[in-house]
Amino acid sequence: MGTLHTEPARGRPDLLAAPVADALAQWPADAPVDVDAVVVAAIDAELADTAAFCDAYQVGLDESANCVVVAGKREGVVRYAACVVLATTRADVNGVARRALDVRKASFAPMADAVESTGMEYGGITPIGLPPEWPILVDARVVAAPYVIIGSGVRHSKIALPGPALAVLPGARVVEGLAKSV
Repeated sequence: MGTLHTEPARGRPDLLAAPVADALAQWPADAPVDVDAVVVAAIDAELADTAAFCDAYQVGLDESANCVVVAGKREGVVRYAACVVLATTRADVNGVARRALDVRKASFAPMADAVESTGMEYGGITPIGLPPEWPILVDARVVAAPYVIIGSGVRHSKIALPGPALAVLPGARVVEGLAKSV
């Protein structure tokens, strides 16, 4: 994991957004991935964006995952979902994600809506601790990775966890072809 200094995430709530800390505190004891396999590392908040982070902390883009919030309307109601893809790929927002949301058109959610709805900082949104009604669409390549590094809900840290842990989050669905290579 590059030059990151990690420690168990649930022991460092100061490095997590409140919804993330709450989700880790409620992690099921019988989950296939132990909560202590979810680790966190403090980073420079100015380096939170993927390319800058990977360069500064010597993390490969294939080890880094992005969580993007997408939105679409159906019958006047806005539907949200999170898409988790490797940093070497881009989410197929208007194809696979749109169909999963069952909307005519999907796009990235406006920053203010994403921040307000998640209780997380923009640029640090993570699939851990999202609103329970949101589907979490996880590209199959993310789940296949031994470990991935994602946001922690805040810009001053990152979480690392086994890729398969993302498949068992509440509301998670592994989706083949969710992401396209760039």
